[in-house]
Order: sequence, then C-alpha cells, then structure tokens
Amino acid sequence: MISKRKRVGIVGAGPGGLANALLMAKAGADVTLFERAGRVGGRCSAIEAQGFRFDTGPTFFLYPRVLEEIFQSIGRNLWDEVPMTRLDPQYRLEFGAGGRIDATSDLRRMHAEISRIAPQDADSFERYMNENRVKLERFRPILESPFNSLFDLLRPSVLKAVPWLRPWLSVAGDLERHFKDPRLITAFSFQSKYLGMSPFQCPSLFSILAFLEYEYGVFHPQGGCAAVSEKMADIARDMGVDVRLDEPVEELHFEGRKVVGLRTRTGNHMFDSLVINADFAQAMQHLVPNHLRRQWPDQRIEKSKYSCSTFMLYLGIEGRYDDLQHHTIYISKDYQRNLDEIDRLRVLSEDPSFYVQNAGVTDSTLAPEGMSTLYVLVPVANQSSKIDWPSQSQMFRDRVIQQLAKVGLHDIKDRIRFEKMVTPNDWQHSYQIYRGATFNLAHNLGQMLHARPRNHFDDLKQVYLVGGGTHPGSGLPVIYESARISAHLMCQHLKLEFAGHSTCPLTASKAPPTQRRVA
Repeated sequence: MISKRKRVGIVGAGPGGLANALLMAKAGADVTLFERAGRVGGRCSAIEAQGFRFDTGPTFFLYPRVLEEIFQSIGRNLWDEVPMTRLDPQYRLEFGAGGRIDATSDLRRMHAEISRIAPQDADSFERYMNENRVKLERFRPILESPFNSLFDLLRPSVLKAVPWLRPWLSVAGDLERHFKDPRLITAFSFQSKYLGMSPFQCPSLFSILAFLEYEYGVFHPQGGCAAVSEKMADIARDMGVDVRLDEPVEELHFEGRKVVGLRTRTGNHMFDSLVINADFAQAMQHLVPNHLRRQWPDQRIEKSKYSCSTFMLYLGIEGRYDDLQHHTIYISKDYQRNLDEIDRLRVLSEDPSFYVQNAGVTDSTLAPEGMSTLYVLVPVANQSSKIDWPSQSQMFRDRVIQQLAKVGLHDIKDRIRFEKMVTPNDWQHSYQIYRGATFNLAHNLGQMLHARPRNHFDDLKQVYLVGGGTHPGSGLPVIYESARISAHLMCQHLKLEFAGHSTCPLTASKAPPTQRRVA
C-alpha cells in the first residue's frame, strides 16, 4: 500500500517561506504556498515601473553561507543560480560630523581609511575582527538551533558562549572597548539598524553584524535581492511546490488547538503541518482567535517591543551618478539625538540619517539605458508614534530630498522621472506589518532565544513559524536559518528525512570573491 504524501501549507512567500518550501519539497512533502501579493518575496520582493526595478526591502545580501547550504541540500548551487557581485568598497559612510570611510574588507586599505579620520583607532580594526571571529564561532550553534524552553539556556553551547555575551553592554558600549572616536563606534554599530534598533540599546551580541560584512562580504545579486526570492520560487515550482499568488489566507481551520487547514478564495485546503511566514503579530491577530493563544495573547502582543520603521523613496532618475557608491550611508551630525528622536521622542528629525543605494554602478539591468534607480531609506519611528503620515509625508519627503545633497546629489529634484513613496502607515496597512515595524519584534534580551515566538509555535499544534518574528530573528541570513530550523522540526514531526543539515565549512561563503561589474 502506497502511503499518502504529507501535506504542508505555507502562509506567505517571503524569504523564509520560500526556503522552507524548498526544504520540505526536498523531504518529500506535498507543499502549497499561499501569497496574498501578486509576486513572491514579501519585503524582499521587487517594485517595477517604467523600466525601473527596485528592491522593496533588503538591498544588502550578507553572509550567503546559510542560503548556500540550503541550495546545496536540494542539489543546487547558489552561485550558479544567482549571479552575484562582491562589492568593494562595501559601502561609503558619510559622517555629518565630518569625515568619510569607504569600508573595505582589505585590512591594509581599511587601516588607511580609519587612519585618515581617527589615526589612534587604526590598529583596533584587526583586534575587533579577531575578537568577533571567535564570538561568531561561539554563537553560531545557538543561532542554528531551536529554543523551546528556558532549560535550553543550559545547553553546553549556550554556557560556552555566555562569557562573550556581555549582557550589561550594548553594541555601542561593546565597541567602546575597541574604538575611541565616536565615528568609528558608529561605523561598526549602525548595523543594529538592520534589526531596527539603536546601537545604544541593541545587545552586544550583535557586534557580529559588522564583522559578517567585513569577513564574508557584501554582495549584490544581479537583479537585486528580490531576484534571489524569484529564483527560489522558480526552483520551488520545479520541485513541485504549488505557488499561489494573489491568494490571501482568509481563515484557519481548527480542531481544538490543532490547525488542520485554511480557507482562501479558492476554497478550503487541509494540511498536516502549517507554516506561518506572515508578519507574526499581524498574522496572529488576524488568523488565530485570542483565546487560543496562551503564550501570545493580544495583551502580550500589544505590550511587546517592536523595531523602528522606515520611510522609503524609490526614485527613477534621468542620467547616472557614476561617482556615487553602490551603497552610501549618511550619519546624522548628532547621531545620538537622531536615534533618540526615533526611539524615545518619536518625532521626525531635522537632520535624519539615511541610506541610499545607487545599484546602477554595479547592475545595468535595473534601469533603462542612461538612467538610474535610487533607493532611499530613512529610519523613523514606528506607528506607535503620534506622527500623522497622511499630513506630514510630503513635508518629510522634501526634507529627505534636500538631505541627499549631503552625499553629492544636488540636482536630484529635477531629474526624477519615477517616484514611489512608502511610509510607516503604508507598511502597516498596505504591507500588513504590525505597527509598520519593518524589522519585526525588537531584539532585546527579553525577546530573544526562548522568549521569542518559537519555531514550533507552542500555542498551536502543527503550526511552525519562519521569518523575522521567530528565532533567530530579523535579517536575511537568520530568516533563512529560521526556515531551516523549522523544516527540521517539521520533518521530525512528519517522519520525513530532513535534507538541510549543514555541509559547508564556516568559511565557504568567502568564495567566489567576484569583483566583476555586471555588464
């Protein structure tokens, strides 16, 4: 007698849902993936208009090792499937307080860059790298394993890592042990904003974020980070995954606390396991009745801490800016005040820090010939603030356009041929992100490891979580890791063979160190 294939449903075709689909299809499950939007990727999808193409969210592709291993486990090669360029310089840092750094993983050149603005700190870069290399080695087993209870904190791998945690220090506080110049502390701590947190509040563990950039590189996938999501969806379809776009999940079907299926516009669909890749807080309140959520009722969701949000401009530009780096970060002259305006005062800054991507210097496929795409991101308070975006968005947009002159974009206003603006209000209502907190639940020590919503969601049976709202947290590498953790747990439950074990050495992602320009 032939056994029936296990049925897996996935809510959301973001990076985590796509990675989980690949692993579960490889394990032999019958996988159906439901996406409410008309294209895959979630926050890692593309915006296309008038010949311009932008990443919606992530533009830095970091630490490819995790996705490389997932591809290898399904019999594919990431580097063959997704052409990438390793950027050097990785990005330019423009300090409103004065000075500039073209960040590079070349030790000699980075020493020279630091020496130009803070010669007393130049020798500290190598010490920072050596310390964080060990730190990542200690924490890697923790980030690659599920945390199901408080007792998991007593695992040998955790106890071995504790001396490196320094819970009494923030990322910025940890870096003060290495660097004296506040600009250098900012240069190696602004990455906390990848998690939507201030470096003065983010736990010191995350000093490894900058280390990952310098050790393993910053990559640009041809077509943008959204192209990675699109390739994953293509491979998933080749493996038999039913990818359903424009099909939001309207309701879950319960037998007590067990989720047995869901309903969409096409009818009812029954499953043996369900994966939720939608924004955690938003999905729980929309799909799961409050009385079924013992650990995560509405009250806890409401009281939890959330990341900041982002104000976005996607600009199609007449002409090119070949002197502007692929990635440029402008740091406000009074950076601590700017962070305070975001995290405590929750007001719009007069001198906001911002990030601008000029991907056309690397990838000519993103704009019509002779034109450019500019992606502008400004960290701002999430929707728990009193900022009235419908009335203030145009004013702030004009302020941001003026700010761009600080990185050399003086004539941009007259060269805009396409423009799309996204505010925290849009993130909340159009993209279904709770409070518009684009980086999900905050990553403070009270909301990490076992205290974060767990990969096997213990409020419900047969439900698993992937994405930034579960362990290990936000950011593409750890979102892919959440998918691998959840898929492993699902295979144990469904009695399927898990193919996603790590097979690459830690240093595998240093190759291939492609420096070429995309033609």
